[in-house]
Amino acid sequence: MIIREDCPRCGSRHHKKNGHIHNGKQNHQCKGCGRQFVREFAQRRVSAQHRALIERLLQERLSLRAICRAVGVGIKWLMGFLVECYEGAPAHLNVEHRQGPDPLLVGHVEVEVDELWSFVGKKANPQWLWLALDVRSRQVLAFHVGDRSQKSMRRLWNKLPVIYREHATFYTDAYPPYGCVIPKAQHCAITKEARKANSVERFNGTLRQRLSRLVRSTLSFSKNLTNHIGAIRYFICHYNLTRTTRYRNPSISP
Repeated sequence: MIIREDCPRCGSRHHKKNGHIHNGKQNHQCKGCGRQFVREFAQRRVSAQHRALIERLLQERLSLRAICRAVGVGIKWLMGFLVECYEGAPAHLNVEHRQGPDPLLVGHVEVEVDELWSFVGKKANPQWLWLALDVRSRQVLAFHVGDRSQKSMRRLWNKLPVIYREHATFYTDAYPPYGCVIPKAQHCAITKEARKANSVERFNGTLRQRLSRLVRSTLSFSKNLTNHIGAIRYFICHYNLTRTTRYRNPSISP
């Protein structure tokens, strides 16, 4: 328990009572600078074990309030912590190829591309998630969040590793922006009956199952676009790490 006699901002001892805070503690206000504070408070530190647990829970279909209840942390602290986690997720998404001969030169490389509907704030503000997935390794090569236009597809294309843009064959549905961006020699538009986009469609289902922000009818939708993108990147980075382990060790069952 820490007892404050001075204002934490200016150090003045001239303060007055100013109501109560949400938990019933007496609130004080400094007469000099106007800063509000409580005289008696307990400074609780979140242990490394709890931080590691929260990092795992952020990859599951739980709301932020549910994580607060399960771990016993405040929503304000959790929001600051998840921003740190999202900012720490690498832009390259932890994409890694099998060690040894380059698979892009040994065998035929196939990439599936698809878009997934989501929203931020309200359903009137749709944010489409564009994904490119390597069929062989099942790793997500790149993603982009934006509208459903050719411009968004172009940005996804620019995020792909150069070697994929030069050598891979891309399987998509018949949505026009794909054919406008992907070179004709590398593009293969398919129909639903062909079932050639099973891998990326299955990953779309995984995203909706694991990220509550992407569930069609949810109270856990994103209110902020930056956090929306950060949550997706954070999950994909950890997902790619699990796929890399299986890619290096084919004997590991999925």
